[in-house]
Amino acid sequence: MKITFLLLEAYTVDGTVRSTFTLANELSRRHDVEIVSVRRAADRPAFPLSGRVRLRSLIDVRPGARVAWPNTERARRLMALPSRLVHPEERSFSKYSAWTDERLTRFLRRPRTDVLVTTRAGLNLMAARLVPAGVVAVGQEHLQLGVNDAGILAEIEEWYPRLDALTCLTVADTGDYERLLPAGSCPVHTIGNGLPPRAYPRSRQENRVVVAAGRIVWIKGYDLLIDAFAKVVEEHPDWRLRIHGQGPRREELRRRATRRGLYNHVRLLEQTHDMEGELAKASVLALPSRGESFGMTIIEAFACGLPVVAFDCPQGPREIITDGTDGLLVPPEDSGALAEALSRLIGDEELRLKMSAGALASAERFAVSAVAGRWERMLGGLLAAPRRDTGRPG
Repeated sequence: MKITFLLLEAYTVDGTVRSTFTLANELSRRHDVEIVSVRRAADRPAFPLSGRVRLRSLIDVRPGARVAWPNTERARRLMALPSRLVHPEERSFSKYSAWTDERLTRFLRRPRTDVLVTTRAGLNLMAARLVPAGVVAVGQEHLQLGVNDAGILAEIEEWYPRLDALTCLTVADTGDYERLLPAGSCPVHTIGNGLPPRAYPRSRQENRVVVAAGRIVWIKGYDLLIDAFAKVVEEHPDWRLRIHGQGPRREELRRRATRRGLYNHVRLLEQTHDMEGELAKASVLALPSRGESFGMTIIEAFACGLPVVAFDCPQGPREIITDGTDGLLVPPEDSGALAEALSRLIGDEELRLKMSAGALASAERFAVSAVAGRWERMLGGLLAAPRRDTGRPG
């Protein structure tokens, strides 16, 4: 079968991009796979992509790039106008324009594929409206339903029933979408993200380092982690915390660490293309998120032999971490409990080594080959089943 993935920006460092590339690489072993990026802002993608997977973009926004349009002046005018097809509450609304409306409409009405997989709410909604009924349209949700504002929720409820299927990363997310959508209107499947098939560096559990990684934004809870680590170093002053990531709260976190007297204990580091290598240099992963849809960093840490200490927040960590086996779960947003759990692992080497082995065993559940197999079974069933009336154009 021919499978096309549609991303907003395939050339950025982003969890959705990374997981899509990983899945596309695996599926391309047996299928014709293409990735279409709405926007292109860099010369090459940040993540490895198999030569078997075609990558193209609808709009090239690199400086000096040629405008792929018969009328360049018209294209420039449209670039300056806001989108009329994407709801203003869509989290990346500013990346869309009247120009993306034009290009996406042309693409979605004639996608030339057997299966189109869209990867965020704005694209899912456009696919539900525009993709012809002869193409299997699958929406993919990487975020929890609850992070959406009321306007987006109303559009999801109205338009997602026109999709052939929807996938969510966790059972909890699946239940939320099933409760929102009219009964029987759109099958919702739980399919998590997968780990690429490669040799992962292993933590030797010798370095006195706790690591965290992700966007430096409020939802990731790094302020809570810094508060917790201030308590950890009272008992374990020889341990260090490394936080990898970029985002608008970096300076705020730096100031917070300084106020807590942690300028020698906490390092804020840039994003890296070798996150697995950085994980292997640590002995524990901390995940202080206030909300986490899946937690790709968790399974990457497992693959490197790191136990994970995380808040038991909605929705993802509790479905990935087995408390006491490959990590520890503590009450949400309780920095004191987070500090106690980190100190417990730091102070008990035998427990840490046991959980490290448990993490390595847990990583096997998330091999991308198993994830791709679930996708193939779902898509095979959708292609073989009689076409149901989705209300999409024929």
